[in-house]
Amino acid sequence: MNSGATAAVAQNRRTRSRPPSAASSRKSDDPSAASANGNGKGPSKPTSPNHVAGERTVKKLRLSKALTIPEGTTVSEACRRMAARRVDAVLLTDVNGLLSGIVTDKDIATRVIAEGLRVEQTIISKIMTRSPHYVTADTLAIEALQKMVQGKFRHLPVVDNGEVIAMLDIAKCLYDAISRLEKAAEQGSALAAAVEGVERQFGSNFSAPSTLIETIRERMFKPSLSTVITESTKVAIVSPSDPVYVAAQKMRELRVNSVVITTGNLLQGIFTSKDVLMRVVAQNLSPELTLVEKVMTAHPDCATLDTSILDALHIMHDGKFLHIPVVDGDGRVVACLDVLQLTQAAISMVCSLPSTPPLLLEYRNIIVTLVHLTCSV
Repeated sequence: MNSGATAAVAQNRRTRSRPPSAASSRKSDDPSAASANGNGKGPSKPTSPNHVAGERTVKKLRLSKALTIPEGTTVSEACRRMAARRVDAVLLTDVNGLLSGIVTDKDIATRVIAEGLRVEQTIISKIMTRSPHYVTADTLAIEALQKMVQGKFRHLPVVDNGEVIAMLDIAKCLYDAISRLEKAAEQGSALAAAVEGVERQFGSNFSAPSTLIETIRERMFKPSLSTVITESTKVAIVSPSDPVYVAAQKMRELRVNSVVITTGNLLQGIFTSKDVLMRVVAQNLSPELTLVEKVMTAHPDCATLDTSILDALHIMHDGKFLHIPVVDGDGRVVACLDVLQLTQAAISMVCSLPSTPPLLLEYRNIIVTLVHLTCSV
């Protein structure tokens, strides 16, 4: 279905200390160099002296090959290249080949289409998020994942020896973590290894592994979506006859990256920022003349208020999409949640339990640690 990104952030949200080179990513566009440069599995570097033995680093996570383009590229060309690679984020480089920015599908929808800019005439650097946060291959995985959750962005560039080598996508790590945690709960052996990793970092004052994992799963994933949705939850709604341009404006207005299409109060479809990129801009369709009903995903899978967080994530994983409409008992759309919102909600469920502040912090760290321990390739 759709896979709109939820990770674009305000331009001043991401900062870096020094621009890394993107030479490796440019090489990775050449198929012959893909295995050497594009998947984050280059030669291992010695662990930082500050690392605790056994702690996993970013290079052990499920990385994606980064797409890099010059910052002087037009938006239309950038979208064509993103569509060809089936990615929803691109890294930009300056004249010296150094990382200068990042652009996501949400940026295309809200900073270009919603603003009425012409993709053939707009230079990509005009709408990029400048000086993006990045991590190195030897950064602790838990630090990278916490950075993404706290910053509310899905994509994080990974550099090695000053060169961009990969992109970290929190959604891939989350899905892999859920799968491995469930197998651990059923089989026990993988669970024991995960808990041992937690104990190495936080000490051994925990209950038996099976009790620990079941407690975490119950508190993270078992609550229903009704606990995530509040009166302030925003859902962008358009009609089938609205043009893509109007849908993009709705996304910008409500600061979301998806709209639901309804007739009356009944759900007809969903349209995301990734659809704007892949189905409209990359296909040279006019945002002003193309109706949403022509490019939306019709009759999408949806959840109810009683659906658990875990079940919602399973639906999204199995359908290979990142957004899920939520309907009430009358079939009325009350929300459209994305994977990052559910990730944050899962962590918040544990952190909001009545307890002392130190224990709340410990719970949060356990969760993020379990995620990164189970995200290894």
